[in-house]
Amino acid sequence: MAPGKKPKRSGKKDPKKLKKRKSISVAPVDPRAVDTEWWDIFWHRNSSSSGLVPDNEEEGFKHFFRLSKQTFAYICSLVREDLISCPPSGLINIEGRLLSVEKQVAIALRRLASGESQVSVGAAFGVGQSTVSQVTWRFIEALEDRARHHLNWPDPNRSRVIKSQFEALYGLPNCCGAIDATHIIMTLPAVQTSDDWCDPANNYSMFLQGVVDHDLRFLDIVTGWPGGMTVSKLLKFSGLFKLCESGARLNGPAEKTQGGESEVAREYIVGGPSYPLLPWLITPYERSEISCSAASNFNAAHESARSLALRAFLQLKGSWRILSKVMWRPDKQKLPSIILVCCLLHNIIVDNGDKLNPDVALSGHHDSGYVEQHCKQVDQLGRTLRDELAEYLKPVKESLTAI
Repeated sequence: MAPGKKPKRSGKKDPKKLKKRKSISVAPVDPRAVDTEWWDIFWHRNSSSSGLVPDNEEEGFKHFFRLSKQTFAYICSLVREDLISCPPSGLINIEGRLLSVEKQVAIALRRLASGESQVSVGAAFGVGQSTVSQVTWRFIEALEDRARHHLNWPDPNRSRVIKSQFEALYGLPNCCGAIDATHIIMTLPAVQTSDDWCDPANNYSMFLQGVVDHDLRFLDIVTGWPGGMTVSKLLKFSGLFKLCESGARLNGPAEKTQGGESEVAREYIVGGPSYPLLPWLITPYERSEISCSAASNFNAAHESARSLALRAFLQLKGSWRILSKVMWRPDKQKLPSIILVCCLLHNIIVDNGDKLNPDVALSGHHDSGYVEQHCKQVDQLGRTLRDELAEYLKPVKESLTAI
């Protein structure tokens, strides 16, 4: 059914509405009066608000915004043009000065990092709730557009580095990453609730799936799907699945065994029992399948490697707490952008040589309260590859023990 037509406006103005508009208008602002001392003011106002804030100003900056001043300056350079050329209306602080690009970025980062309400974040910066809302969304739109190059599948040179690190650290040859999925919990308006979005823990949530490398850097993500679906179904809806199944990804040459006599493994990633066992996605042996030391050794190495994805999600949700708190009535169309930008920020920190702060990472599991699902799908080629890897790992483990 077509939407109903809006009634035509009369030529007369409603004097009550005019009066209301006048009451909320602001005094003209001098464009040259830009708030450039935002950090000094913010630090003075908030550095003593909690005993958890470091005394050192550099460390304090990273405490509030999760990244160094150098990385902050880089992010500002990415979004500066967008924030200057198309700023939201009314971006002034309580002193009547225009918000600088730096202060706008700081407000948005603090909102994402703390997960606090817009009112609380606004109070920390001396701005109103509506300003926090406008600034945060404008920043998300700009960074989503300008920082896409920080989330990409590695080229052959980078893949070689990743694979060598997985083998050096975990003994797994030709492994290109670890995959996992997590729920982003949210509260939906009653009119939008449905069983699709209600997950096994009876929360309304949205899925985020990610593949990470040895540096905890996200190589691929998919989000936007309801948390009520299974992890295996989420995988099959992802672009990653389509690319790998068609041979467009994880299609590098097979690695050779230690003696160099035969090929042992095509490129693959490792994932937990929630995922199907595929030729390019290797899952652990089930308990009933562990009848020899080779399978047991493989599971130990596999668990260590796939824990990288667990650690990445703990770091992501701990650094950008807006993802680990219940999002109050989010726009389901906008939420994927918020999730993507948090992943981009995570990668920017890694790419800039900045350090991820382990002190802010969540403890335990990134999906606390959820029971891991088990997928029974097994591809014979995947089973064969896993058996070959287990046999390959056996002499490697024995040689390490002998040393």
